[in-house]
Formats: sequence, structure tokens, C-alpha cells
Amino acid sequence: MTPLDQMRAWIATFPGFDFLANGFHVDYTDQIPANNGVLPSGLVEIERKRDILGRTSALNQYHFGLYRALGSASALGTTPGVDRVPEFRAWVQEQSVRGLTPRFGDEPGQEKMTAQDGALYNTNEGAAIYLVRLSAQHKKNYEVNNNG
Repeated sequence: MTPLDQMRAWIATFPGFDFLANGFHVDYTDQIPANNGVLPSGLVEIERKRDILGRTSALNQYHFGLYRALGSASALGTTPGVDRVPEFRAWVQEQSVRGLTPRFGDEPGQEKMTAQDGALYNTNEGAAIYLVRLSAQHKKNYEVNNNG
């Protein structure tokens, strides 16, 4: 299962998922106002360590953006589900603390998922998009054979 598939399956377990379900997708499509979904924005290596035996560990972080297309920004207070975004961020934190988030690395007990930077954006089309950034930190371990 790809990281995108894992994210989609996990987010669908959010008790308030119904606010995202209409048109929800996880892929590399354009981030346009009609889209609801999780869009990947890359994998970053944060740190790399090597021990005296040649084993290497890399601390990595996947970045995703959760997009929720809303009606016009002026109608934000009447948009169904907009209050679910803070609930989603709290749910992500709880899931991470309990070890229930997707596993991407080799040390599950060391993984951490965060949801941050909830922000509302107006678009040229008169709609609004709420964006929550998701980050999944994980460690990958490698054995390095220097014998050729």
C-alpha cells in the first residue's frame, strides 16, 4: 500500500469524515477549489546518522496538505462541517499519541503525525479553501555493506 493509500484509509476513520467525503481524494491532482482531499507535498530527510558498525538511520518526514473546499468565504459561518477542522487536528494528535497513525518507517514507536497551520484561503473563484498541513515523521534504518 502506498503512503497515499495509507493516508486515505486512515483519514476515512476520522469520526467526522462526512465533512470531507464529498469529492474526497488523495493524489497528485491540482490543488483547485473544487477539491477535497489530501495532496502530497513531498518527503524530506531531516537527519542522517551512522554508527560505528556502518548502520545508517534516516529521520524522514512526509508532508501532506488536507484541503477542504468551502463555499464563499463570506458564508463560512454557515458552511456545514467547518467546525470539524479543529476536531480533525485534535484527532490527529490523539491518533499519533496512541500509535494509530499510518506506519511509514522501521521504528513504529518513534513515529509522529502532526496536523498544524490550519488556514483559510480565498480563491479567485470566490470560494474558500481550508488547509491543514499534515506531517508524518518516521525513521528508516539501513545496513550498509562496504565490502563491494
